[in-house]
This record gives sequence, C-alpha cells and structure tokens, in this order.
Amino acid sequence: MEIETRAEAFEAALRRAGVRITRQRAALLRVLAGAEDHPDATQLHQRAMAAGAGVSLATVYRTLSALEAQGVIQKLEFEGEPARFEPADGSHHDHMIDVETGEVMEFVNERIERLQAEIATEMGYEIVRHRLELYVRRRR
Repeated sequence: MEIETRAEAFEAALRRAGVRITRQRAALLRVLAGAEDHPDATQLHQRAMAAGAGVSLATVYRTLSALEAQGVIQKLEFEGEPARFEPADGSHHDHMIDVETGEVMEFVNERIERLQAEIATEMGYEIVRHRLELYVRRRR
C-alpha cells in the first residue's frame, strides 16, 4: 500500500477512536506508514523528530495504542526486544529475528503453512490464526 494511502487509513482509524489529528500526529503517521522495517516506539519518535515533528514520546505511545486498538497496526513482541509495530494490512507472514543484531525479517514458506495445517487437522483442529517466530544467528 502506498505511504499516503496508509497514512490516511491510520488517520481515519484515529478519528474513529476519537483522537484529534494534530500536525505532529499527522507527521508521525506518515513516518509509521513509510516504515519498511519493524520500528519500536523510540525509533518512531526519533524518525518523527528528524522529520521535523515536535512530537513527544508519550504521544507516540498513545497513538500506537489507539492504532493497535483500531486494528490497523500490529504490535510485535519479540523476546528480549522492545515492542515493534507493523501495519496490519499486509498478507500473512512469519518473522525471523537475528538475536545478535535485532534485525527482524519477514518470510513466507508454503511448506511450513501446510505442515501447520496438517498438524492441526490431525489433532482435530483448524487454525484460526498463528504466529511463527524464528530466533536466528548467522552461521560462522
């Protein structure tokens, strides 16, 4: 999804939540909409400040909380890392987290998806939703 379209969707979600859209908050939404990684609140705050938005860290947290409650972003909580965020408008994917650098990488693997569905079926269940996180380190 294009950055402006995503930022507008974030803004609409905040309005539905009764949150006022200030200039600072609008700048933060553009930063979040343009993020190609999985930033945490502090990183979003730093990026918004670098973009000229005099937004407080408390406003960043309140905004992220409202967006998550509206279902337009997902909060990702990886072991030993601060919570990170990503838009909820993408297709399903899993994550690999480099335990040495903290880098988060998205991946999709059809064999894993099939195997999970097979296991659930064999046990008499169907998958409603799932998250797979692989904690990795580069081979030396």
